[in-house]
Amino acid sequence: MNCVFEPAPSNRARCRGCSLKIERGELRFGERLDNPFANGEMTVWLHVACAALKRPETFLQALADTSAEVPDRDRLEHAARHCVAHPRLARIDGAERSPSGVAKCRSCGQAIGRGSWRLRLVFYEEGRFSPGGFVHLDCRRTYFGTDDILEHVLRFSPTLSDEEREDLGRACGASGDA
Repeated sequence: MNCVFEPAPSNRARCRGCSLKIERGELRFGERLDNPFANGEMTVWLHVACAALKRPETFLQALADTSAEVPDRDRLEHAARHCVAHPRLARIDGAERSPSGVAKCRSCGQAIGRGSWRLRLVFYEEGRFSPGGFVHLDCRRTYFGTDDILEHVLRFSPTLSDEEREDLGRACGASGDA
C-alpha cells in the first residue's frame, strides 16, 4: 500500500475523514488505492489528524516508513495506537442532538430519544466512509470499549457551537462516571 505525507499544493482537496478543505501548504496524508471507477489508482486525501483517527493502521505504517517531518508526531501516534487498541473508534463521525426519536442505537437497540446526544457512525469501504447508524452517548463504553472518545467526537463535529461542545464534554464526563 502506497501512502504519502506531503504539503497540499492547493486548497482544492477535501479531507475524506471530516469533509473540510485541506488548506494550501498544510501537511496532508494520502493513501493510494485501486480506483473502483476506472483503471489505475486514486489517492484518498485526509488531514494528518483525521488519518490518525480514521485510518490508524495505515497511518502508523506510513508514519514508520516516512522521513517527512510530521507535526505533533508523538501525540498523533498515541491517538492512532489508541484507535488500533479500540478498532470501533475509527467509526466515529461526530455527535449531534437527535432530531427525532426514530433512530435506534447500534449497541443496545433502543430508540435514541429526541434531543439527546447521539454519535454518528461510518464504515470505511473502497476509499469512502459510508453512514453506519448511531449510538447513544451512554452506550459508548459498551460499543467502543472505552469512554475516551471526546477527542474523536469533537474532531468530527466541526459544526457544533462552543456551548454545544461544552455541553457534550459535560455529558461525556457525567455519563462516564455512571
